[in-house]
Amino acid sequence: MSRIAKAPVTIPQGVDVKLDGNNLTVKGSKGQLSYNFNSAIGVSIVDKTIQMEWNRDDKIATAQAGTARALINNMVTGVSAGYERKLSLVGVGYRAQAKGNILSLALGYSHPIDFEVPAGITVETPSQTDILVKGNDKQLVGEVSAKIRAYRPPEPYKGKGVRYADENVARKEAKKK
Repeated sequence: MSRIAKAPVTIPQGVDVKLDGNNLTVKGSKGQLSYNFNSAIGVSIVDKTIQMEWNRDDKIATAQAGTARALINNMVTGVSAGYERKLSLVGVGYRAQAKGNILSLALGYSHPIDFEVPAGITVETPSQTDILVKGNDKQLVGEVSAKIRAYRPPEPYKGKGVRYADENVARKEAKKK
């Protein structure tokens, strides 16, 4: 049985939630997101909370209810507070520069990498070796961060590469003679 789906999602001040059949739309100060949930579950809005309703004997409906509750909670958090992911560049000559919706990366290759930032995401570079990915969609922020990291993932010998700010890279010992 899903314990996640049992917990109601509280709607903070300044967030507007609309339910239209199987489509839930959430509006807030950071933007608007919508989610089309499975017809096996029901969603009700009661007293500034969103609650899930489903047939508790059906395993698929139980799983869908937990997933829907988690996604709706992420939407409410995203439009009210937003999400951000910090990346850091470790290595000599590794630099990043944000120019509008293009992130220019120098990662030790013979050419610079120009990454086009998708709509709904903002990328800031507070310093040349730090990248801040911000947005209201948690999945999209994580996906963009992973794509940037994939250009040069941290290697285990010197630790050079693009890494998440909170990431711990396991270092290997060099080959002995």
